[in-house]
This record gives sequence, C-alpha cells and structure tokens, in this order.
Amino acid sequence: MPQVPQTLDALAVRTWCGLALEALGRAREEIDAINVYPVADGDTGTNLYLTVESATAAVEAVFAGHETVAAAGDGRASAGDGRPTLADAVRAMAHGALIGARGNSGTILAQLLRGMALVLAADGESGRTGAEGLRLALRQAADSARDAVAHPVEGTVLTVAAAAAEAAGGAEGDCGTVARAAYEGARAALVATPRQLAVLARAGVVDAGGRGLVAVLAALVETFTGESPRAGWALGEVHTRVAVAAGPVTAAGHTEPGPVEPGHAEPGCVDDRPDDGGPAFEVIYLLEAQDAAVTRLRDRLDRLGDSLVVVGGDGLWNVHVHVDDAGAAVEAGVEAGRPHRIRITHFGLGDAHTAGAAGLPPRERAQRAVVAVVPGEGLAGLYAEAGATTVLARPGEPPASGELVDAVRRAHAREVVLLPNDADLRHTAAAAAEQARTEGVRVALIPTRSAVQGIAALAVHEPGRRFDEDVVAMTSAAGATRYAEVAVAERQSWTMAGICQAGDVLGLIEGDVAVIGADIAATAEAVIDRMLAAGGEMVTLVVGDEAPGAIAARLESRVREGYLAVDTVVYRGGRQGALLLIGVE
Repeated sequence: MPQVPQTLDALAVRTWCGLALEALGRAREEIDAINVYPVADGDTGTNLYLTVESATAAVEAVFAGHETVAAAGDGRASAGDGRPTLADAVRAMAHGALIGARGNSGTILAQLLRGMALVLAADGESGRTGAEGLRLALRQAADSARDAVAHPVEGTVLTVAAAAAEAAGGAEGDCGTVARAAYEGARAALVATPRQLAVLARAGVVDAGGRGLVAVLAALVETFTGESPRAGWALGEVHTRVAVAAGPVTAAGHTEPGPVEPGHAEPGCVDDRPDDGGPAFEVIYLLEAQDAAVTRLRDRLDRLGDSLVVVGGDGLWNVHVHVDDAGAAVEAGVEAGRPHRIRITHFGLGDAHTAGAAGLPPRERAQRAVVAVVPGEGLAGLYAEAGATTVLARPGEPPASGELVDAVRRAHAREVVLLPNDADLRHTAAAAAEQARTEGVRVALIPTRSAVQGIAALAVHEPGRRFDEDVVAMTSAAGATRYAEVAVAERQSWTMAGICQAGDVLGLIEGDVAVIGADIAATAEAVIDRMLAAGGEMVTLVVGDEAPGAIAARLESRVREGYLAVDTVVYRGGRQGALLLIGVE
C-alpha cells in the first residue's frame, strides 16, 4: 500500500496531484456531460483534467530535479533526501496549473491552487504543515478564486469552494479530518447548486465545475487517510439528488425548481435572461505583465465580453474571456504586456450558449472545421473570426504535434482541414493529423508554407460542399499564392543573393533570400516588384508590430501606382517574428 503522508509536506502535494488526476480521469466524461454553465460546450471535465495534468507534471519535475541533485551528492537537495520542500512543491503545483489552465473551470482551479500556495509557501510559514495550515490554505484558495472572477455567480464552483473552506475552518483534528470536512462541505454545496442557478435546475444537473472540485477534494481526503470517500456519483444519481434538492415534486411527477438566489449574473452567460446567442469566441492566453497593466486589462475585457477570469500574479497571468471580437481581446493583452500560448476557440452554433437546456445531449460535433497555425496575435484573431481554431506559433517556439492534436480536439468536428502555414512544420502537422485520424477524425493536411497561403485557402473554404471538393479548392488557392517575407538578419550569413551582415534587411521569396537591403520599405518594394513581374491580381500584406508605422500606406501606394489591375489588402499581424509577410495571388 502506498505511504500515506501524515503531514502536509511535499510528498502529500505529490500524492494529492496524482490522485486528483486519476479522479478527474474517471469523472471526466460525466463532468463534460453535465456542463451547461456558463456555456454548454461539454468540456469542463476535460479542461479540469488537463489543468491538473499540467500541475502534476510540474510537481513531478521538481521531485525529479531534487532526486538528480541528491544522486550527485553535492548536498544541495533541500530536504537532504532528494525531496523538495513544501514550498517548492506547492509553488510548482500552482505554476503548472497556471500555465496549463484550460477553459473557465480550469482557470478558476488554477487560482484555487495558487491561493493555497500563497499560504503554504509564504516566507516564515514553514510550520504550516498541519491541520491549521490546511484550513488557512483552503480559505485563501476560495477567497482568491472569487476575487479572480469579474462577476462571481452563486451556484458555481466558487460557491462549492467557499463551502469547503467554511467546513474546513470549523473542523478540529488532523489533516485528514480537515480534508474530509472540506469534502463533505463541498459535496453538500454541490447538491444545492441548482437552487442557486436556474439553468442547472432546468437541465436537472449540478454545476460541472463544482463537481470537479468535489473530485479533487476527495483525492485530498484519500491523500491523508488512504481511504477514498464516495468521491462521485453516477450520472443518474446526480439527477436524483438534483431532483430532490431542487424543489418539491408535483402531483404530475415533475420537479418544481426551488427558489433561485438573487445575484449578479455574468453578462452574456447562460442564466434566466433570454438567449441572445452569447459571445462567439473563447480566448485564453498567458500574459507577462505588471499588476497595474492587468487591472486596466480586466476593465477593458469586462467591457468586451463575459466569463472573465484573470488569475496569477508575480508578473505571470492566465487570462480567460468569452468575446465576439477575439482580435480585440488579444490586442488588449498586447497593450498590457506580452501574451503567449494564445488559444482562440470558436463556439459552434447549437453547442454553446444554449439557454435552458432541458436534458443532457452530448455536444454535437461540427461537420467540418479548419485548424491553423498562425505566427502572430493579429492573425490569430483574423483566422478565428473566419471560424478557424488557431494555434499560435511563437517566434523561436514552434508548436509540437501535441498542441496541434489538442487544437483538432477543440475544433470538435468530424472533418478537419489542417493548415500548418510553415514549411518547417510539415512533419509535425503530419504526425498530428495521423494521431487525430486514430481518434476517428477525418483530417486533410494542406501543405501551406506561409500564413498568407493559409489566408487564401481560408477565403475559399466552404463547409457546405463535399469534403474532397473543399480540400481541392483550398489547396488550389494556397498553391496559387506566392509568398514572401521581410525580416532583419541576426548574423552574417551566405545567401542566394550574396553575403548579408547582421542588421541587414532581407527579402525572402518562397523561403530563399532574394533581396538584401538597408531600408525596410525599399526592400519590401523590391520584393513586391519581383513577385508581380510574374503577374498577380491581389497583394496581401501582413504587417508586424516592429515594422515602420507608414510602411503599409507606402506599399499600397506603390502597388496602386505601378500595377493598376492589382488590389491590396492589409492585416495587422502583431508579434509575428517577420516585419512583413507578403502574398501575391
């Protein structure tokens, strides 16, 4: 039998993470099935699992690091036996959850874990390894999570967390006793959630995020006692409990919803208001920014959309919001600091923001979706507005095949067109496509080598026609688009156009250096002239943040004056690496 930790130490944190991951793995599908709030997109269980998976991986990495140091025998292992301290473990847990948080529920769970870490890893608090430390940590977790949500709503995971903290605060005994009290308090609050949130009562379910937290707290009980409480209910039992808790049963056998507590409902979320369709996109990104900038960001995003949750601190934040203008949400992050790991998901019609769900149908797969790798925040918004699920390729950090597979899963479609938009990602995209096919998704990989080719392909995408015909049309449009970019040389190098020095401006056509210059605009003009010498009907310009402000107007003027039959369209690419991307169709 595995060793049961007697105190709240690093081993306990490691054990808890592992058990929580197992519990969420077992409950994931059930939690997905009861996900109706704030949007009925059927992914709460999956998001919680992925968030805890990231937290668990971070804790395991810390243990592996200390074991390596101990094996080296240099005496630097903090506990002397290859184990990290409690502070090391809880900081890793919180950081892993923060960077891996998925969806509304995962983001809130990340803040719950961060709240615990603020108490358990505080300077001078090394003695908080017993029941009192756990009580304080659970209280800080609930308070931190509530503070992170722009408009807290009762009947959600926030209510369940608060009930857990309250119950733990009144428990006397060891860590196991406190953990069990928190679990029982959370479970009782979960059963009552339909009384507080009408959409849950109408659907006959408890809150999905709260259900996930109960599973996580059940794992905490097992960590300290070695015994698993009745961590979850089968889906039918959840329905039974909700029917009893929601209100009296009428003579006709129908359950009447109990009174819904008044509260401030999140604008645009599923509640008692008439359904207005809700925002179209979920936007999530990590953000490196200072506190003052994040305060301004909260205000701006709150005006843009709903379901706003901003968690983190110490310069690193996880931002989650539902909006209609995905590009504006990302641009707000760019103004606040440095956003990365940007994920934009388009809510499909009929599966999200479905008010008043009367049952629990599984979320329907869309027939077809497009998944695209994009090099900058601006293009991420552009592609998302066109209906694509995007993966951001950060300069110097190409996405792994796992990220592409995850994006295919998020697209939730039977057929997926994959646009890698980079010649170097060909093999990565092929591996992702093959993995997705083993999961029953029909995937077509179009070998786009630049984001401008992807734009051309997306422009002719028609989900209503046969899959093969759509893929042929998109492939043809991409292939008919020549591509180029303007960048700055980082070092001296031999090129097809001669020797370049660090700081020279390079014009690359189809991946090869064709022009070496000293001026960005002049080099871009030379590139466009060379490309249009072979003909063309449209020039696409994607301008990066570091390009001169007037370059787009200058190039548009050049095309207009020199090529009368050629149109020009300009997009803002954000931090895309290259100064300028150019496409000629």
